[in-house]
Amino acid sequence: MNAAATADRLLHLAAAAAAPPRPLKRRVSNICSTRQLSLRVPAAAGAADKNGKRRIMVSEIACSKGGDEGKGLTYKEAGVDIDAGAELVRRIAKMAPGIGGFGGLYPWGDDYLVAGTDGVGTKLKLAFETGIHETIGIDLVAMSVNDIVTSGAKPLFFLDYFATSRLDVDLAEKVLKGIVDGCQQSDCVLLGGETAEMPDFYAKGEYDLSGFAVGAVKKDSVIDGKNIVAGDILIGLSSSGVHSNGFSLVRRVLAQSGLSLSDQLPGNNGKPKTIGEALMAPTVIYVKQVLNIISKGGVKGIAHITGGGFTDNIPRVFPPGLGAKIFAGSWEIPPVFKWIQEAGRIEDAEMSRTFNMGIGMVLVVNTDAAGRILSEGSNSAYQIGEVKFGEGVEYV
Repeated sequence: MNAAATADRLLHLAAAAAAPPRPLKRRVSNICSTRQLSLRVPAAAGAADKNGKRRIMVSEIACSKGGDEGKGLTYKEAGVDIDAGAELVRRIAKMAPGIGGFGGLYPWGDDYLVAGTDGVGTKLKLAFETGIHETIGIDLVAMSVNDIVTSGAKPLFFLDYFATSRLDVDLAEKVLKGIVDGCQQSDCVLLGGETAEMPDFYAKGEYDLSGFAVGAVKKDSVIDGKNIVAGDILIGLSSSGVHSNGFSLVRRVLAQSGLSLSDQLPGNNGKPKTIGEALMAPTVIYVKQVLNIISKGGVKGIAHITGGGFTDNIPRVFPPGLGAKIFAGSWEIPPVFKWIQEAGRIEDAEMSRTFNMGIGMVLVVNTDAAGRILSEGSNSAYQIGEVKFGEGVEYV
């Protein structure tokens, strides 16, 4: 970071001394398509399930021109290379066999430190096109803190990385204000960060973001899914829309639809909202809501619904031999997803493994907890399914 960038670095305190972490999650991202794969690998001591294994998740990346004219769009036709992703999983497993899960757990006395890192993907492309920069920082914080709260961890602090070819201080301030807002929503501290100026590396006016969150949870309070049984209830918490995943496919749909970001969102029940506004709605930060639910008992597992949708993310919290039965129609699917599916002629199965479809977090709870959550009158919680014998996700 040069002197000018340092002087204009906004709202950052001195970065804390780094402890040696063991990352339990690895994602790969670029400006193209992403999809997560799961592989069970030998686990490091203290990180295994009863079979001595852990699931490791990794994202595949690739780019292409997309599908044939007239065909429904899919991730595969958007350029996702499954074989390359599987090969990357195997290579990472050889180098770091302890990785897996939504967040990384590091033992620290009576607690676990839980760490997560993420970006906002090609949603940034829409930020550049719409000029909406004030909320992209909320997305950045949300993607990491929502991951670590799945273990029951309270976020402690957050660090960010902002990279651009030429620093526009006013634009950077807008982004950082969103990051501060996200930290306030999740009750954590913006502890530090880095501003990188890399001439000629990014297009004019563009930037990239990544974020890193660390939280803590008592060892005897970790939410790990080990006690989940068939018959447990799946409670879904509403999303604000697309959140921060699937935007490579969204942008392909937008291009095919003939509409622009400034056009009104079709099928929005007469409510004025542009496509750009609907797509740029910031990711919900679930931290306070989820921690409050956990404090009352009965929560056995939590899945953050990101890339891979229900199909890939819900099974990550189950013990071997269990799966999910999802009740179709048990929650309201936001209009933005209906437009995406119709405009892209996307199959139901493809939608469910790509987008959150209106549910951004899924809690696996016992029947008593389910009744309590639903009776508290929150209009953002739905009973969306149950745990079943047999692995995988079934839609009924």
